[in-house]
Amino acid sequence: MRAPFCSGLSFGLLLLAGCAGYQLGPTGGQVAGRRSVQVDYFQNKTAEPRLADTVNNALRRALQQDGTLRLETQEPGDIIVTGTIIAFERPAASFQPVDVITVRDYYVRLTARVRAVERSTGKVLVERDVMGRTLVRAGTDQSSVERQALPLAAEDFARKAASLVVDGKW
Repeated sequence: MRAPFCSGLSFGLLLLAGCAGYQLGPTGGQVAGRRSVQVDYFQNKTAEPRLADTVNNALRRALQQDGTLRLETQEPGDIIVTGTIIAFERPAASFQPVDVITVRDYYVRLTARVRAVERSTGKVLVERDVMGRTLVRAGTDQSSVERQALPLAAEDFARKAASLVVDGKW
């Protein structure tokens, strides 16, 4: 009778120890929703059309899902996020086993310079390049493969950029 109790107690303590680093609510020490963020339309300096639309939508969605900052769409926000998409690349990740010239997998990669400024003081909170990427298998219909991969790369970018804005040391 004592052995099941001890093993159950050990399991419970182990489970609680695994959750010791988890923090409920905002991670930057801020009160959720107290400050607002405004995401201005990103400039697209690449040849890829409609890239800015996908990136902007993904960043807005990531900030809303985080919930630390209130996303402003009508009024000016406390923090203004702007950006410029500076690169869109498709580097090879792997090649066919019998043909070292033919690409089998490649990355869809986008890089944007993200800048977050506090409206009231003009203080730059974040200014840095952020990259989002996803792995794609080369196929026969390359345009549809990339059309499906682009939102995934934008979501990866948005997660990283939102984390920088929300968890910044400001």
